[in-house]
Amino acid sequence: MNYFEYRDGVLHAEDLPLSAIAEQVGTPVYVYSRATLERHAQVFKAALAHLPHAHIAFAIKANPNLAVLKVMQREGFGADVVSGGELARALLAGMPGEDIVFSGVGKMPREMVQGLDAGIGQFNIESEEEGVELAAIAAARGQRAACALRVNPDVDAGTHDKISTGKAENKFGVPYDRTGEIYARLARLEGLEMRGLAVHIGSQLQSLDPLETAFTKMGDLLGQLRAAGQSVTHMDLGGGLGVPYRAGEVFPTPEEYGAMVGRVTKDWDTRLMFEPGRVITGNAGVLLTEVIRVKRSSNGPPFVVVDAAMNDLARPAMYGAWHDFDAVQPNGSRMVANIVGPICETGDTFAMGRDIDALEAGDLAVFRTAGAYGATMASSYNSRGFVAEVMVDGDQFAVVADRILPAQITDAERVPEWLL
Repeated sequence: MNYFEYRDGVLHAEDLPLSAIAEQVGTPVYVYSRATLERHAQVFKAALAHLPHAHIAFAIKANPNLAVLKVMQREGFGADVVSGGELARALLAGMPGEDIVFSGVGKMPREMVQGLDAGIGQFNIESEEEGVELAAIAAARGQRAACALRVNPDVDAGTHDKISTGKAENKFGVPYDRTGEIYARLARLEGLEMRGLAVHIGSQLQSLDPLETAFTKMGDLLGQLRAAGQSVTHMDLGGGLGVPYRAGEVFPTPEEYGAMVGRVTKDWDTRLMFEPGRVITGNAGVLLTEVIRVKRSSNGPPFVVVDAAMNDLARPAMYGAWHDFDAVQPNGSRMVANIVGPICETGDTFAMGRDIDALEAGDLAVFRTAGAYGATMASSYNSRGFVAEVMVDGDQFAVVADRILPAQITDAERVPEWLL
């Protein structure tokens, strides 16, 4: 459920018509619903409440906006970070260091130091080489870094190839069949406190079956490590639960996910850790845009050219992803059209031959389910600047990320004297 609904023929975010935001902030603009964020966080927590000592860390890569993170912090979520920048954001949002998990395959030495300085709760080590490096840094500082070893279980998540992370050919984690030997060697290093295993097989999963397969394999590894005398007190099960992008799609619910986890892990006797992202924020945001013009075509549907582009919302160009597209104030008529942005790339296409509300120049529309992997993946391609972000709370809203104009980007650039 989300709080983007039509009232008196106008699409609202909670109690606020989206047209009011467009008038005051301009377009394109991301719009987040605080009530939706809170509801999704609470539903996810409730679905895992029966599990002993569950730790939930929001995957900041899904939406790193500080206001969004503050909502997550107020709901009791920790943070799953994959860079020093995300770590800094988590701390700024008030998330305690001990509730932060540092994931990612390419942690740099300075980021390891940053995590140690912040007293983070856990590093998810992606390779033996990374573990050796972290151990040396921590030992030199007289510290021990609490760690889980990320495992690649060679399980196909059944999602898009570019967001699949658990197959053998993916760059993430250590090989499943070498986990025992690598864990044992790392556990002997002075600077590490090896305490568990981690797994994450991909994003936008439409079925629980791949997750159950991966978790079952992790349970087998847990037993093998303990039989070999290793201590395993934490099991990090990652995230990946998908959300519907098309009206009418049905995805596993958090309740179904929680029941599956409970069944698979009932004999593990460990603390379970989770890193949801998209499932919390995906449907909590839309990208509000204005139609620039409708361009007629001689041999196909017309082009609806909107002021949002692939630099604002990259998922359709990058993944061929679908986002429902609706008029803010539909007139009851329909049209078949190609929805495109103004970027000088054929790839700047959101939909082809889509049945949509009839639109004209100046009309407002939204790309739905844009609260995850939206603004965070934006760029300034074609010198367009960066889109603004707002958060709605009832009948009020606040700008939570200013629009960054092209001139502001240019101000950060320099021409060397020898070119003047």
